[in-house]
Amino acid sequence: MSDTTTVNKPRAVERVIAGQAVMDGAGVKINRVLTQQLQRRLDPFLMLDNFASDKPNDYIAGFPEHPHRGFETVSYMITGRMRHKDSAGHEGLLTSGGVQWMTAGSGVIHSEMPEQEEGVMEGFQLWLNLPARDKMRTPWYRDFDSSEIPRYTTDAGVTVQVIAGASHGVTGAVQRELTEPLYLDIDLPAGASFEQPLPPGHNAFLYTFRGEVQVDGKAVPALRMAIFANTPGSDGVRIEAPQGGRVILVAGQPLNEPIAQYGPFVMNTQAEVFQAVQDFREGKFGETAAQ
Repeated sequence: MSDTTTVNKPRAVERVIAGQAVMDGAGVKINRVLTQQLQRRLDPFLMLDNFASDKPNDYIAGFPEHPHRGFETVSYMITGRMRHKDSAGHEGLLTSGGVQWMTAGSGVIHSEMPEQEEGVMEGFQLWLNLPARDKMRTPWYRDFDSSEIPRYTTDAGVTVQVIAGASHGVTGAVQRELTEPLYLDIDLPAGASFEQPLPPGHNAFLYTFRGEVQVDGKAVPALRMAIFANTPGSDGVRIEAPQGGRVILVAGQPLNEPIAQYGPFVMNTQAEVFQAVQDFREGKFGETAAQ
C-alpha cells in the first residue's frame, strides 16, 4: 500500500506513563495505564487496562457478573480465548485478534471468563465515554472476529489493524459520531516509521506492548503509554521503531461534559450515579440488550 498520507507537524510527547499494577474481577492481574486521574486529560477515554500473562493463576478467575452503565467498553484480545455472557441472554467467544465493542448504555450485567486453562492470555480493555444524550440508550454489542478487522500494510512493511475510525483510506470496524474514536494496532518492523493524521482537537495516546518505539525523539518502551501534546498547529503523529515495536494508537474528540463515576457507573451527575446504583439493586439492568 502506498504511503500517501503525510504529517507535516507531528505532535510532541507530553509525558510517558508506566501504569499501575492492579487486580480486577475475581483476581485478574492488570496493568491499568489510563487511570481515573487521567480521564479529564484524555477525554473521552475513561480507562485502559492491559493484561498479559502465561500464568493461569493470573487470569483464570476472570471477570464474573458485573454491571456497567453510561459508557462503552472495547475488548481487544491479542492472544487467548474469553467467553462473555450478559443478562439479556447473549453470549459469544472472543478469540485471538478479535474485538468486542459493547455499549452499556442504560445498563447491562455481563461476565468475561477465560475459556482456556493454560497458555498466554493477552489483551486490552478500553472504556469510552458516552455523551449525555446517549448514556441511557439501549445496550448493544458486537463481536468482531480477527478476519473482520480491516487491515493494511504500508510500503515500509508496517501492518495496521483499524479497529475504529479510519487510517490511510481504510475504514475501521466501528465508527462513532461524536467521539470519533480512532483505535489502531500498529506493528512496525525494525527501522520503519508510521504517520497518522489527527484532528487538532482530538486527545491522543499510544501504548507500546512489543519492543520499543520513538516519538519526537523520546523512547516509549514496552508497557508504557505516551500521551501526545495537543500542540497548536499539529496535524498528526509520527512513530519510529529503530529496533521494531508494536503499539496501539488511540485518539478521540473530547466530550467536555461533567464526569461522575462510581465504579462501573459513569454518568454526568452524582444524582444519576445514585439512580444507577438503585436501578442495579432493583434488577433493572440489561433486559433489553441488542446485538
